[in-house]
Amino acid sequence: MLKKIKLLIILSASLCSCITLAMTNLTTDEKARLITKLASEIRANYVYPDNAKKMSTLLLKNLQAGKYASITVPRQLGTQLTEDIYSIYQDKHLRVIFDPKAVKAMQGEQNTTDSPMAEINNINMLQRNNFGFNQLRVLPGNLGYIDLRNFSSAEPSKETVAAAMTFVENTEAIIIDLRKNTGGDPDMVALIASYFFNDKPVHLGGFYYRPTDTYSENFTLGNILGKRRPDVPLYILTSKRTFSAAEDFSYSLKHLKRAIVIGEITGGGAHPVNPYIIGERFLVSLPIGRSTNPITKTNWEGVGVQPDIKIAAEDALLMAQKLALKHLMENDLTAKAFYQWPLEDINVNLTPVNLTTAKLKSYTGKFDYINISFHNGQLNSVAASGKKRKLIPLSKTTFKLADIDWVRFEFIVKNNQVVGIREYFDDGRSRYHEKSS
Repeated sequence: MLKKIKLLIILSASLCSCITLAMTNLTTDEKARLITKLASEIRANYVYPDNAKKMSTLLLKNLQAGKYASITVPRQLGTQLTEDIYSIYQDKHLRVIFDPKAVKAMQGEQNTTDSPMAEINNINMLQRNNFGFNQLRVLPGNLGYIDLRNFSSAEPSKETVAAAMTFVENTEAIIIDLRKNTGGDPDMVALIASYFFNDKPVHLGGFYYRPTDTYSENFTLGNILGKRRPDVPLYILTSKRTFSAAEDFSYSLKHLKRAIVIGEITGGGAHPVNPYIIGERFLVSLPIGRSTNPITKTNWEGVGVQPDIKIAAEDALLMAQKLALKHLMENDLTAKAFYQWPLEDINVNLTPVNLTTAKLKSYTGKFDYINISFHNGQLNSVAASGKKRKLIPLSKTTFKLADIDWVRFEFIVKNNQVVGIREYFDDGRSRYHEKSS
């Protein structure tokens, strides 16, 4: 499994490269060799034998009929071959790729699999990507946030995973952002999932591999570094880009009822993949197996993971924060004010409050040292120094200052007249300012 992931990492790094590769035109002999090799690899290794036979037969038929004779640009051939394969079955993991650099990297990897230097180079590549961890934060309301961009190789990643989990171990809910995560290692899925269950192994899923005709199971781990959080509220963010192992993580924890999935339906790729060299300049990303969830008895191939709460990807984080804060507030009424403060911000970001000009103008005036003015359609707080701060409505009567998060104003209305301002602070204090003019 680790060797396979190394090859995928090499492939991914090469695909992301912006270096222009040599674009020597294809010869007739090169096309014939690579299409024949492609048909052979698909027939022998593609996960669905019936579709593999149909794909292979179509490619060889097209080659013999001269369909590819006029194509001399390498990338154009890769695109055409992929399209022809998709006419049989559209597997998003299956692609014919023109990338001489990746081919050389894979050949070098195959020739040096036992070399300590090769192992070091692979680990260095993973480290440069911080093993997939892009960002860790503690959001208002003591919510842990993990932005994970890929599921890296598990063994060299485990200390970084433990450090990330330690960073959020005192938070009261955790949000894992997979909106830009396109997959990786199933072993890493099991490792990270293990932090959200107790030490008794939990069945996450199974994988059938056609080339070896074998079946493997994926369980959470009994031994991990650091603290487990089996009871922490957990939220997973998804988008249309969420794919492969990221879908595996989302799908498994959703159906185990261990996490709430929020966002968009994911990409729909459930097949483990191997890259195969099919020529000096081409390779094929080939699905060689299939996943099976022990609860649903199926997977997310072609349909994606269905979120528990469907919402545009750009709003998924706000929605997760809202749900987490509401849950925490409902379960600890003694800390209601602590969670209510950031929740008001989240609510207004999801659903802005719009007030009429007449309503905004009714709040102008002097309230002790606080001066409220209206200018260019905007309500402002003007300090004694003359500094003007925009007021953003949180409700019909409550406002926050655009650049200060620790104070808010509530306009007090009696008999349809504004009589004062209640100034609230995030530490629970408040004070009243009567309107003087």
